[in-house]
Amino acid sequence: MSWLDADDDDELDAYDDSDIRIRPNPKANRPRTKRRPAHADAEICRVLGVDRGRYTVLVGEDGPDEHTSLAVRARELRKQPIVTGDRARVVGDASGDEGTLGRIVGIEPRSTLLRRSADDTDQVERIVVANADQMVIVVAAADPEPRPRLVDRYLIAALDAGIHPLLVVTKTDLADPTSFLAHFEGVDDLEVLTSGRGRMPVDELGEKLVGRASVFVGHSGVGKSTLVNALVPTAARATGHVNEVTGRGRHTSSSTVSLRYVGASGRGWVIDTPGVRSFGLGHIDPANILAAFTDLAVVAEDCPRGCTHLPDAPDCAIVEAVAEGRLGERGAARLDSLQRLLGTFG
Repeated sequence: MSWLDADDDDELDAYDDSDIRIRPNPKANRPRTKRRPAHADAEICRVLGVDRGRYTVLVGEDGPDEHTSLAVRARELRKQPIVTGDRARVVGDASGDEGTLGRIVGIEPRSTLLRRSADDTDQVERIVVANADQMVIVVAAADPEPRPRLVDRYLIAALDAGIHPLLVVTKTDLADPTSFLAHFEGVDDLEVLTSGRGRMPVDELGEKLVGRASVFVGHSGVGKSTLVNALVPTAARATGHVNEVTGRGRHTSSSTVSLRYVGASGRGWVIDTPGVRSFGLGHIDPANILAAFTDLAVVAEDCPRGCTHLPDAPDCAIVEAVAEGRLGERGAARLDSLQRLLGTFG
């Protein structure tokens, strides 16, 4: 006879949970999925500005019901940078009424990205603006003195992003910009406008803005905000002065914002950015700079592997072609511009 009797067997069965019936919980047992709602009803809106986690978006662009509204980013976009110029997919209440808030659930593919890094050793890029197709570089002929190297950096960033560069020189009544502009004679399609004696090239520049999204960049104190206010009278961008001792301007624009330009021949977008004293290029591939000099890039196909195209580069086909006069009258100027830009990475 077993040392366990029948009563003991019944008592042990009470602790056996193998036959317990568990009520199914479909919600808890449902396999997790990464699929997100399609948001087929989302409206495509232009991001005009960003302020402390709130995005000002333009709803119904160019339509009869065009208006601005506020939105926040959806949780699934917490790692997705959303910047001025983006085309955002917005759901929720985008009526723009007081107290309403839409939700950004996606970003449309970008045509261009203007980027910068903290310095030339920083590989982490910061997106300045999305979907711009023109960069307006504002520089003063004097007060503060023009900085060719900073303009070089703007040009590199524009060429790398595939954005058309345009140079506006202000305060030409204080100094002749001819020698300064000579540094950039060889850059493809670089247009130059000048102003002075209190006159801004509003009409001439306005023609270049029609049908384009133009991002304005420039050192503090060069008159960028004054120019923006002249182009968009309702902008009310803060303006400052230049310190007579240091020659430095005070930061006035504190955020990047898109402003509607309305001219006699059409409309466009003016994207004003804060003034900067540095523009890191740690994220840029120097090969993209050569590609912007189309005629020189063709000649460079005969260069040795790893050629830097700088003055001390051995057997550089471009340097030899310029020395032999095979690239015409502007060949030397174009090579000099290319070498200046490439030398920035050295």
